Amino acid sequence: MNKYKKLAMNTVVFAIGSFGSKILVLLLTRLYTSNISPADSSTKELLEITANFLIPIFTFSMTDAIIRYGLDKRYNRHQVFTSACCVTCGGLVLMFILAPLMRLVSFLDYIDGYTILLLVYVCTSSFRSLCSQFVRARGMVKLFSFDGILTTLTLFIFNIIFIAGLDMGVHGFMLSVILSDFLSAIFLFIVARLYEFLNIRYFSKSLAKSMLRFSVPLIPTAVMWIITGFSDRLFIRYMSSDKVELGEAAAGIYGYATKIPNLISMVSNIFFQAWNMSAITENDSKDRSNFYEKVYSSYQSIMFIAAAFLIAGVQIITPIFISTGSYSEYSEVYLYTPILVIAVLFMCFNQFLSSIYTATKHTKNSFWTSLVACGANIILNIILIPNLGIQGASIATLASYFICYCIRIFDSRRYVPFRVDNVKFIVNTLVLFGLCYAVIAKPTYYPLYLVCGFLFMIACNYQAIFVMVKKLLKKQ
Repeated sequence: MNKYKKLAMNTVVFAIGSFGSKILVLLLTRLYTSNISPADSSTKELLEITANFLIPIFTFSMTDAIIRYGLDKRYNRHQVFTSACCVTCGGLVLMFILAPLMRLVSFLDYIDGYTILLLVYVCTSSFRSLCSQFVRARGMVKLFSFDGILTTLTLFIFNIIFIAGLDMGVHGFMLSVILSDFLSAIFLFIVARLYEFLNIRYFSKSLAKSMLRFSVPLIPTAVMWIITGFSDRLFIRYMSSDKVELGEAAAGIYGYATKIPNLISMVSNIFFQAWNMSAITENDSKDRSNFYEKVYSSYQSIMFIAAAFLIAGVQIITPIFISTGSYSEYSEVYLYTPILVIAVLFMCFNQFLSSIYTATKHTKNSFWTSLVACGANIILNIILIPNLGIQGASIATLASYFICYCIRIFDSRRYVPFRVDNVKFIVNTLVLFGLCYAVIAKPTYYPLYLVCGFLFMIACNYQAIFVMVKKLLKKQ
């Protein structure tokens, strides 16, 4: 099987496992908007982000190391899994020791009443990630995908019980995630026989150090991306303005405005799971640069078309996932979605380029490029949110991801040189901005503009997709 077919087959497997589960998660958004107020939704979003902030710090990003080293045949997988688990356990113990210090941070007041749940959330999510990524590193992609479906199904059931049934609100959400992640970790540990790879005698001090050298630069990288999303909500929640309405409710609306753009992220993550494996295994191949060029060109084209579709259809798509029956404030969500769609698009491109740093072990570059984006985001939030409100946060996010992309598209290709069509990129981006204007400003005949813009995007991008299809149809 050639490398293109292998990538395509893995993508299909991940898509089967992920698509249904991701749709269920989006449908849960209706459950949340029907049962949780905008203010409490803001707390829920912030708790999620805080957990995602703590995970890479106190697990030392071992989930990234376990896939990189687990796929590399030069390393013993028993040592990889055991060493990663030992390092993770040490980090989580440290988290519990330092947890009381969180009470000293004034803007973390929203964790009051949720501290224990938050810490347990971090633990169960961390061990679930370790197990699932090691399963993927062993090439058990079907089991990995099945677990994704099973985990989301249990999450869906627990949410219905705790939120819709028992009216437990944010507490119910936290319990649902904890239980679904715990069951997933146990399921994988037993079915994939991970216990055979976990034994203290397999622990390798030298391998653990090597994995830490690889993963530690990824900690600030992950943290920077989280801060980029975290700061938006904090600024909206806590800043004051005479020009626009801010506060808890506005932060909750912004949180749900990110849900539809996450469809783009969903498509990208399905592909990225397969691509990351190919990037690592093909890192030493002779035609590596050509492989990157063909894959990136078709990936970029698919993503631009998907983004155009979401922006053009945002007024139709949003009510499917977000209920406005209980809280009318949610009816404004679609106005902030188009800019965030483009922001997430650039985030996905950045993710693709980060795979070069991972495959070539230049993870420090991931850190400093993310640091630039994070700094830009915070500065722009301070400037734009008091004047433009929620839309200011959307613009700040877009600008920071775009700055990171501009740096990475030049920096990453120093390690894997491959050609990109910058002219087509600029044209596609301008068309997306035109679609955003049509949705937000609603000029005369704007539905016609949306249809024409979407059709133009297809015409501009179909060729790269066609070339990739021809590659896949080749017998060799």
